[in-house]
Amino acid sequence: MIKNDTDEKFMKSALKEAMKAYKEGEVPVGCVIVREGKIIAKAGNSMVKSNSSLSHAEMKAIRSAQRKTGDWRLEGCTIYSTVEPCIMCISAIALSRIERAVYGCKDPKFGGCGSLAEIHKIGRLNHKTRVEGGVLAEECAELMREFFREIRKNRLK
Repeated sequence: MIKNDTDEKFMKSALKEAMKAYKEGEVPVGCVIVREGKIIAKAGNSMVKSNSSLSHAEMKAIRSAQRKTGDWRLEGCTIYSTVEPCIMCISAIALSRIERAVYGCKDPKFGGCGSLAEIHKIGRLNHKTRVEGGVLAEECAELMREFFREIRKNRLK
């Protein structure tokens, strides 16, 4: 993956969304969707607050972008997620016709872009999303580590 300033800029925005989720006790995943150099949607995880396993940052950002654009097709967009999208999310990204997905750190337990599966590489899909990982990977991974350290520490109390 060739890192560039634009990807890092938008990943920093996704990290801000992840920090908001962290402060609310959610798994700290943040996401932004960009079209023509502008953020058109942003979200953080809210599975606990919403009591829904569907409230991943990527799913929420996709819904928001679709409402904003008035179209379910998000052609010409790039989605930035602090963590490798899960199988559900990368599938929704492809179904939404998002051109490119950029993520920070790997997700060895649920990642759908190489860790568990490579959904975006299934040849029979009618839409191909380019996937690139590793943008601000250490910052993204450290936020996840800190969150789970905090959870373990609180369980020991």
